[in-house]
Amino acid sequence: MTSPADPPNGAGASGPGLKLLAVTACPTGIAHTYMAAEKLAQAAESLGHSMKVETQGSIGAENVLSDNDVSQADGVIIAADKDVDRSRFIGKRVLVVAVADGIHRPERLIEQVRNAPVYQGDGHEAERGAAPAASGGGKGRSVTYKALMNGVSYMIPFVVVGGLLIAVSLALGGDTTSKGIVIPDDSFWKTVNDIGSIGFELMIPALSGYIAYAIADRPALVPGMVGGWIAAHGELYDSEAGAGFIGAIVTGFLAGYLVLWIKRVKVPKFVQPIMPIIVIPIVATSALGLFFIYVLGEPISWVFERLTDWLGGLTGTSAALLGIILGLMIAFDMGGPVNKTAFLFGAGLVSKNPEVMGACAAAIPVPPLGQGLATLLRRRMFDDQERETGLAALFMGFFGITEGAIPFAAARPARVIPANMLGGAVAGAIAGVASVEDNVPHGGPIVAVLGAVGGVPMFFVAVVVGTAVTALVTIALMSVGGGGRGADADAGAGGVAEAAVAGEAAFSAPSPAGAPVLAGVGSGGGTGAASAAVAAPDATGPKAASVSAAEPRDGGKAKAAPEAAEAAPEAGGQVLSGYLTEQTVRERLAADGKDAAIREMAELLAATGKVADTAELVRAAFAREDQGTTGLGEEIAIPHAKTDAVTAPVVGFARSPEGIEWGAPDGTKARLVFMIAVPEAAAGDEHLRILALLSRKLMGAEFRERLLGAADVGAILRVLGEIE
Repeated sequence: MTSPADPPNGAGASGPGLKLLAVTACPTGIAHTYMAAEKLAQAAESLGHSMKVETQGSIGAENVLSDNDVSQADGVIIAADKDVDRSRFIGKRVLVVAVADGIHRPERLIEQVRNAPVYQGDGHEAERGAAPAASGGGKGRSVTYKALMNGVSYMIPFVVVGGLLIAVSLALGGDTTSKGIVIPDDSFWKTVNDIGSIGFELMIPALSGYIAYAIADRPALVPGMVGGWIAAHGELYDSEAGAGFIGAIVTGFLAGYLVLWIKRVKVPKFVQPIMPIIVIPIVATSALGLFFIYVLGEPISWVFERLTDWLGGLTGTSAALLGIILGLMIAFDMGGPVNKTAFLFGAGLVSKNPEVMGACAAAIPVPPLGQGLATLLRRRMFDDQERETGLAALFMGFFGITEGAIPFAAARPARVIPANMLGGAVAGAIAGVASVEDNVPHGGPIVAVLGAVGGVPMFFVAVVVGTAVTALVTIALMSVGGGGRGADADAGAGGVAEAAVAGEAAFSAPSPAGAPVLAGVGSGGGTGAASAAVAAPDATGPKAASVSAAEPRDGGKAKAAPEAAEAAPEAGGQVLSGYLTEQTVRERLAADGKDAAIREMAELLAATGKVADTAELVRAAFAREDQGTTGLGEEIAIPHAKTDAVTAPVVGFARSPEGIEWGAPDGTKARLVFMIAVPEAAAGDEHLRILALLSRKLMGAEFRERLLGAADVGAILRVLGEIE
C-alpha cells in the first residue's frame, strides 16, 4: 500500500512527473525570494515535474498554496531563511533548506524531497531535513538571527505604545515632587499612564516569547513569554531590579531550544496529540521558570547588591570618574539590573547628594536620543520600521525613558550597546565635572524643563554631547559591520545577489503581508507578459497566478510567440509602468568602472527631467554601494537609490559588452545594468515590485541573452516589455 506522502511509482525523468510544491522566503523578502522561486520552477520543468511556488516576499504572500494543492502534492520544498508555517503540510514529505539552496541547488533539492521525512506536525522531521543546508554554510547563523529579529519586531509596538503613553501622561499630568514626576491618583492622566505601563510590562515577555516562537513554533510561545515575565520581575527572585531585555533574550533562546529538545523525546502515540498544546508548554514553562528563579535569579540579585555596595564606596572620589561609571551602567542594559543599580543608587542620594542623581539624569536619555538621532543622520542604514521607532525613541528620550533604545540594542547588541555606553559615560562625566544637580529621581530633559535641575546649561551640554557621541559611534560601528539590519539579515544567505540584497531593508520597509498587490508593477490596468508572476486581488481574496512548470512562465522558455511580440512595446513605448522609457535606455555604456557607470546612469535618468539634483543622486547611489555591492552575479547589476534628488520613480537600463567589475559574489562582470531611483516618499511597494519582477525575469539565461543581443533601443524595449 502506498502512503499519501509517497511519490508515484516510477516518478521522475523516466515516468510520470511529480506534483511538487515550494515556498520561498528571505529575511528582506526581495530578490532572493523570487530568484529561488524561479530557479526551482525552471529545474522542475527541466526534470519533467510540475511545481507551484508560493513566494513570501515584502509585498506579501503570492501564488498562495491552496488546500487542494497540498492534498495532491508529492513533496514540499521550503527554501527560506525566515519562519514559514508548516502546519498545513502535515503528512507530506517536507524538505527545509536555506533560500540560497533554492537558487544554487534546485535540481538536487527536487531529488532530495522524494526521500525527505514526512512532516508529522512537531517540527522534528522537518528539522532533520534542514540539516544538510545548515552544514552547507550560513543556515546556523540565520536561525539565531531570525529568531532575535522575530522577537524584536514583535516587541517594538509595545515599546512605542507604552513609552509614548507614559511620556504623554507625564508631560500633561505630572507634578514635580521629591519622589520624582508624579501623576495624582485621581487624574485622568494616571489612567493613561497605567495603560502605558501595561504596554511596557508586556514588552519584555513579547521579546522573549517571539524569540522562542521563531525557534520552536507555537509550543514555545507560552514558556518564552512566561520566562520573559519572570526575567522582568526581580521580586520573584529577591532582586530589586529585573534582568531586563538581556534576561528576556536569554529566556527566549532557552525556551525555544528546550521545547525543541522536548519535541525529540519519544512518547506513546496516545500522548502525541496533546504534546504541543498541554505537555510541552507545561513542562517547558515550569522547567524554565524554576531554573530562572532558583538558578539564574540568585546571581542577578547578588550582582545588584555588590554593584550597590561598590558604588557606595565611590562617593567622595572624583566626580568625573563617578559620572563615567554611572553613565556606563545607565546605558548598558536600559532597565536591567545594572541600569537599575545606578538609578536607585542616585535616587537614594537625592536629598543628600543631588550631584549623583544629576549625572544619572544626564545619562538616562542618551541611549534613546542617540539611536533616534542616528536614524535621522543615516536613514539608509535603517528600515522604515526602525526609522519610525527612532522618532518614538527621540520622544521617549526627552521624557527620560531609556527603554526607548531597547529595540535597537536587541537587534544589534554588539554595535548599539557600546555606542550607548560611550555616550552615557560622556554625558555622566560632563554632568559630574559641572556639578549638575537633579532634585528628583527622574532623568531626561523633562526634569530640566520642569525646574528640578540645578545647572541647566551644563545639563543640556552633557545630554547633547552624549547623544551626539552615541549617534556617531552607532553609525561608525554599523558602517564597519556592513550596514544596517538588512545587511545582517541576509549575511548568511549566500549565493547570487547576496551582497546586493543585503541592504534592501535599509532601502525601504516591507509592506504588510496580505497587502493588495496589483497585476503588474504600477497602478495601470494593463497586465504585461509577466503579470502571471504577480498576484492580483479580487473581491474574494488574492487571485494568485501560478508559477508552475506546467504553465507558461516569464523566466522559462523563450517567448517568441506572436502574442508576446504584440504585448511588447514599440520603440518609444514605456516599460515598468512608464518608469523605464526610450529616454532611459542606452545601448552601450561608455564607462569602464563602477563609479563611472553609476554617474553615467544617473545622467541617463536626468534626461527624463525627473532628477532635480544629479550629484545628490550619485551620492545616494554610492552610499548604497558602501553598504554592499549591488552586483547580483549572472552579469547583472542593479544600483539604486532612495532620495529626494528625484521627483518621481525612474528606471534606466544600459549594456556593457565588455563588462564592468561590480564586486558580484560569483565574480562575473556586469554587462546588464539597471538603475532604480525613487523619492523618499514613494519608496513603498512600487520599487519592491520592480525589484521582484526584475529578479524573476533576469534569472532566465535565455532572457539575458536576448537582452544582450537586442540590435537597438527599440529591440531592447521589446525584450524588456516582457517584464510588465
